Amino acid sequence: MKVIRKIIQIDEALCDGCGNCVPACAEGAIEIVDGKARVVADIYCDGLGACLGECPRGALALVEREAEEFDEHAVEKRLAARSGAEAPPAAPAGRIFPLAGEGCPSRRMVRAFDTASAAAPEAGEAAGSGGEESALSHWPVQILLVPPEAPFLRGADLLVMADCVPVAFPSLHRDLLRGRRVMIGCPKFDDREAYVEKFSRVFREAGIRRVTCVTMEVPCCGGLPQIVRQGLKRSGAEIPLEEVVISVRGKILERKPAA
Repeated sequence: MKVIRKIIQIDEALCDGCGNCVPACAEGAIEIVDGKARVVADIYCDGLGACLGECPRGALALVEREAEEFDEHAVEKRLAARSGAEAPPAAPAGRIFPLAGEGCPSRRMVRAFDTASAAAPEAGEAAGSGGEESALSHWPVQILLVPPEAPFLRGADLLVMADCVPVAFPSLHRDLLRGRRVMIGCPKFDDREAYVEKFSRVFREAGIRRVTCVTMEVPCCGGLPQIVRQGLKRSGAEIPLEEVVISVRGKILERKPAA
């Protein structure tokens, strides 16, 4: 299905076929064909633009146009075929399976692990004493890196969080993260439309049960609940949404169901 999204465009007049962009593309979307770099197929390009800084001629640009949706499974098969290996299996709990080929490790690993045995901290136990355990149950966590079809999202309670929150909120793991899957990012510096589209796919495909959106009290965080609401609207899904606001001193200022 074609959608309006960001994707790499290559100016053949500027391209000299040096090939620097080829290894920079973790998805293997770029090849040198007849002496020029070309995007093999839209479905292989995720539109993140990791290759942009590798071209000495400035032939690569990130544009927004109608294109086939990025297909993570097609990328896995393509990279596996190029390496002569079978496509990696789904990751069981506690294991990491990098996709075949080169690329950013944080993007390439999708991991889920069991936190059922993580003991809740004893009353009065000091943070950092060794008694508290992480409530994080998967990797990656960045909004742009989590694939909508990630197994750990299926039927999950989702925590969408501004990436400053973990620094300010000392009891995050105990009070908000335990039992939830998390996606974090910055609504000020990251691509708003990419966020909206990512959430719309997650809400449409993953069977999310409820969403909690956590932001800081500062103005630049205000866009994140709007992005989540837009993603919900675009997906057509009916999912309960709660909004939580944290102060810069790490206190919960507000906690309310979204209108």
